[in-house]
Amino acid sequence: MGELRLMKGNEAIAEAAIRAGADAYFGYPITPQSEVMEYLAQEEPHKRTGMVLLQAESELAAINMVYGAASTGKKVMTSSSSPGISLMMEGISYLAGSELPCVIANIVRGGPGLGTIQPSQADYFQATKGGGHGDYRLIVLAPSSVQEMSDFVKLGFELAFKYRMPVMILSDGLIGQMMEKVELFDQMPRATEFDQSWATTGKTPDRERNIITSLDLDPNGMEKHNLDLQEKYKKVVASEVRYELIDCEDADYLYVAYGSSARICQKAIRMGREEGIKIGLIRPITLFPFPYDIIGEYAKKVKGILSVELSAGQMIEDVRLAVGTTIPALHFGRMGGVIHSPEEVLEGLKKAFLK
Repeated sequence: MGELRLMKGNEAIAEAAIRAGADAYFGYPITPQSEVMEYLAQEEPHKRTGMVLLQAESELAAINMVYGAASTGKKVMTSSSSPGISLMMEGISYLAGSELPCVIANIVRGGPGLGTIQPSQADYFQATKGGGHGDYRLIVLAPSSVQEMSDFVKLGFELAFKYRMPVMILSDGLIGQMMEKVELFDQMPRATEFDQSWATTGKTPDRERNIITSLDLDPNGMEKHNLDLQEKYKKVVASEVRYELIDCEDADYLYVAYGSSARICQKAIRMGREEGIKIGLIRPITLFPFPYDIIGEYAKKVKGILSVELSAGQMIEDVRLAVGTTIPALHFGRMGGVIHSPEEVLEGLKKAFLK
């Protein structure tokens, strides 16, 4: 068993960055994720592993520092919260277009605009549909526990280097601020096991210099690059779908929820089953690639599906694509930083399908 600690979700991300062998973290404070940088500053990771920690002058500066470090083949990450991620979107599009690996954590808060500092899941569209410009995708991991906040940093770097693309950890202020027991993984080396022959590490006698850019003024060249990217994303879809099934085998109704909403649904399931209502949960772990097939499979077995989100309804669009017209697929959500209770979630299912 690894080292056990009681940690906030944000602290778990920070400790995992050090243990995952990150070469650098560039960021800027914003509630509710400021503890990531605060923890790193307290830990002085340069003394532990040589990791560089730098508070940039803005989110724009931070994401471009990530771009520069990633282009040299280094393990590099950043984190922010919703308005800060919006400022990073141009740089994220550049990273995707240049096929650079990195990990980006978004500890989501309510919006739009500056919104509130309370938890939300209203950045789903931004993360999964490409919040920046161009035909690009991010691998999006959705932790529902402090343990997964730690584990997904390690997994994020593995996927980022495997596919040479940015990976986003999409969490929220509830999981970022809550404290739970975490089993920490052992310290990993800073070097990566994946091919880095593409990195801008300088010209050597056996090869020409590498050039990394997302710019191609020849439309035919740009189209070819886009087609290559789409082929890569197809490989991600074919190989990296992750989900969890909870009490689905005998269920008459299903919740589909991720992150903190999935935790709340688990309590609602127990309450419903005590009343004789057989409810299950499909928890997407990857929001891209989305588990369309498994949701579609269970849609043939149940009477209705409720997409539970801390938003006005965003993931519900993907749920409905998976379900088709076979059964009702409805949405239940709260907005603006209001967190739904298990009682509300259970009552939402009853109103949707039982009344």
